[in-house]
Amino acid sequence: MPRKILGVIPARFASSRFPGKVLAPLSSKSVLQHVYERACQSRYLTNVIIATDDERVYQAARSFGAPVRMTRADHASGTDRVAEVASSEEAAVVVNIQGDEPLIDPAAIDAAILPVVHGDDVVMATLKKKIEDPREITDPNVVKVVANHAGDAIYFSRCPIPYVRAQGGAWFKHIGLYVYRRDFLLGYSRLTVGPLERAECLEQLRALENGYPIRVVETDYESLGVDTPEDLARVSQLFEASMMPGVK
Repeated sequence: MPRKILGVIPARFASSRFPGKVLAPLSSKSVLQHVYERACQSRYLTNVIIATDDERVYQAARSFGAPVRMTRADHASGTDRVAEVASSEEAAVVVNIQGDEPLIDPAAIDAAILPVVHGDDVVMATLKKKIEDPREITDPNVVKVVANHAGDAIYFSRCPIPYVRAQGGAWFKHIGLYVYRRDFLLGYSRLTVGPLERAECLEQLRALENGYPIRVVETDYESLGVDTPEDLARVSQLFEASMMPGVK
């Protein structure tokens, strides 16, 4: 296991559907604080840093004791923001943890880390979850993934993949947590943006289009991102239920 495995939580204040969502209150803490505290429960992360371009997020992170870095405001993606932080940190492996998933499972983070630290040929890894709700199969906001026998991604799509002509098929949704070898992450923005990434608006396709495999680890973790006020209300209900006597 590498001596240093860095977790970075990119956290912008701006959001088209829910501005300030990372600072929205959730059971006496902000969404961001929940993410940070859960990430810190990972067995393998040796450090967790919040990356932002907004003073409000910066001050909020400091108020609950999290290491935080101010980054450039012109980054095209969270990946670029994570890379900026990673460029000034000593770490062999870097994990991009979404700042709007307050229920992130530390065990899922660890599961995604292992292929990168144990596989010399694995430069990038992510997660998948078997789809249980049939409505998600055709939902373009739920990204689907198919993988080969080695566990490497063949393709990510907003469409239902695979197309099943007979009964017995299974679909997996992509969970947007990424683990990178640091050197690969620092060069990611320089990779050519191809037609598949442009068509699907899925940044992870850049690795596949440039010939880099992505190891996909199956998890039971059900991703619940806070993208709208309605999402926050749903997550709040889950928090309240989990605190009821007899509920684990």
